[in-house]
Amino acid sequence: MKKSVLLFALSLATSVSVAQQNPVERDSTKTQTLDEVLVRSVRVKPNAPITHSNVTKTQLEPRNLGQDLPILLNFLPSVVTTSDAGAGIGYTGIRIRGVSPLSTNITINGIPYTDAESLGTFWVNLPDFSSSVESLQLQRGVGTSTNGSGAFGASINILTDATSENPSAELSNSFGSYNTQRHTVKFSTGKINDAFELAGRLSKINSDGYVDRAFSDLKSYFLQGTYTNNGTLIKALAFGGHEKTYQSWDGLTQEQLEENRRQNPLTYENEIDNYNQDHYQLHWNQKIDQNWSTNLGLNYTKGRGYFEQYRADDDASTYDGIVEATGVDSFGTAVTDLIRRRWLDNDYYVVNAAVNYEAAALDLILGGSYSTYDGDHYGEIIWARQFSENASIRDQYYFGNGRKTDFSVFAKATYTLTSKIDVFGDLQFRNVGYKTTGLTSDLVHMLIDETYGFFNPKLGVTFQFAPNSNVYASYARANREPSRSDFESNPNIKSEQLNDFEIGWRYNNKSLMINVNSYYMHYNEQLILTGALDDVGAPIRKNSGDSYRLGLEIEAAYAFSNKFKVQPNITFSSNKNKQTFSQIDGVIKDLGETNISFSPEIVASNMFIYSPLKDLSLNFLTKFVGEQYMGNTDTQTSKLESYAVSDFNVSYQWSPKSIVSSVVVSALINNIFNEKYVSNGYYYTFDDSWSVPGEVTTIEGAGYYPQATRNFLVGITLKF
Repeated sequence: MKKSVLLFALSLATSVSVAQQNPVERDSTKTQTLDEVLVRSVRVKPNAPITHSNVTKTQLEPRNLGQDLPILLNFLPSVVTTSDAGAGIGYTGIRIRGVSPLSTNITINGIPYTDAESLGTFWVNLPDFSSSVESLQLQRGVGTSTNGSGAFGASINILTDATSENPSAELSNSFGSYNTQRHTVKFSTGKINDAFELAGRLSKINSDGYVDRAFSDLKSYFLQGTYTNNGTLIKALAFGGHEKTYQSWDGLTQEQLEENRRQNPLTYENEIDNYNQDHYQLHWNQKIDQNWSTNLGLNYTKGRGYFEQYRADDDASTYDGIVEATGVDSFGTAVTDLIRRRWLDNDYYVVNAAVNYEAAALDLILGGSYSTYDGDHYGEIIWARQFSENASIRDQYYFGNGRKTDFSVFAKATYTLTSKIDVFGDLQFRNVGYKTTGLTSDLVHMLIDETYGFFNPKLGVTFQFAPNSNVYASYARANREPSRSDFESNPNIKSEQLNDFEIGWRYNNKSLMINVNSYYMHYNEQLILTGALDDVGAPIRKNSGDSYRLGLEIEAAYAFSNKFKVQPNITFSSNKNKQTFSQIDGVIKDLGETNISFSPEIVASNMFIYSPLKDLSLNFLTKFVGEQYMGNTDTQTSKLESYAVSDFNVSYQWSPKSIVSSVVVSALINNIFNEKYVSNGYYYTFDDSWSVPGEVTTIEGAGYYPQATRNFLVGITLKF
């Protein structure tokens, strides 16, 4: 690890010092494709007073060898990623500025992808989706108004494949460590009669995972039809995936980590997730005249699936009389062995609409979104050591339903006040209704009926004091409702509010780009991760009263020549709960100001990009994440140590004169210095009143998700 830290420090120091001495270039998108109108209402322009990063298909391709999209975004500012199975395939997650994935808004073509009820984003349900991404914009902080659950610290707005003018086909195959394989087929008819295009993709990914038996068996598809004519764009899409993954969210204890960091404590052969998700979208954009255009988006998402568990010596009373007890545990509880499946079956409908007026001095967007979600939760017993007399296989032991509606309207405008000053304003009203019926998996009645009305104003200004340099400042407010699991852990849980203040400077010339941004995010009743997990591996959150995140983000890109570039970034932050109370040894104690969980004070990365030949690229990438706590009490047991990891990526494109238009060969060595590190985990406490009569002792513990040591992926893509 010391080698990686030293190398990272040297690369960062070199790139920053050179950037201060020499002028440099920045990649910029100067033209807007027709397809980009689909995300116009949720994205911002380059000079907007919103902190953001843009990523294109070209930038994703060299490392797109089967790992999930969050892993490909690992080197963006303030980003920390993790993988349950350890190798970036299967269940993966992304935290931005320390903000939980449950508080990050994700949209695909302007349609919310974040799960309406759990507020989670399950990338495993869309395997190889990176192969169908045209571009994305990551907004840090509150950002601009978006559709779906509010962005409470970050948002990722994804645009899928653009329309192709010419027919094409691709065959991609990659192989690597842990028996990883990815096979992808893509095609496009190109424009037919200058109006119609049909394109699609099929993908299959298999991996055993770094963690023992944490396999992933993933399939996905993507199909789109496009019609364009005289200012009209109509696009219909169908995409989805089917995932089977062996459970690895149990993690390891410290002792297990030291004994064998690849072991999996689960032993039942079918301890798996099995889930399907299908998305159907229809978009219609109409350019009315030189100033006016409209956009309409429709969506239907169907999700269904289960995870299966073997339960040894489980409390028989939690299964509604379906099973008979076959023994008694040490506490006198009647127990039995069984296998259960816990199901989700949900339907999600969305309507988005927007009107855009664009003139010389004014860019105005009026929009709205309405969605409705209907989700069933139920459990069934598929085997038991002994069923009750009147029960049988697949009897349900609980059933619950959640219904959620989400209606929002917004008006956002950028006005050019003078030749140097742009003013940005954004007003959003959002109404959310959430109602539940039935039982939880613990056979507890869950009767929630809540309505929230949120007003989210945003205001910013950009001052262009030189042709290649501007400063900006913004204020934004966000409100966000609790998730289903939040209500399960505390029926009286409160919604959270964020006031976000950002000030930044951007410099961009022919060979140098520098962005410096400072932020102060003040929260009221922030729903922070406690570090603990519920019985399905979902993180448990609680309100924290007053808390804040204060940070400085610096990113740069410097081209020494047309062959050699460096791209460093670093974030320094302080993330605090202003006052923390915790029950320790049976007594409530005031711990004062503490660190917010999963919020490292330093996050940094760097890329060396060397192109000795026109079609050959050699990239050396380094990531450093400072120490962080998995709980909010600053206890040593909950601390994750800092780590630095380096990857090496090479990509070569050969363009033969016949049969294929190009052959692209890519290779990726992850964790090239073979570091043994942990990027995620969980922390728990419980009161023990049994060991010593009359005394209460708080027992704490932690679980860890080890990440893969040195591993590789190699791929070849044939383009026709």
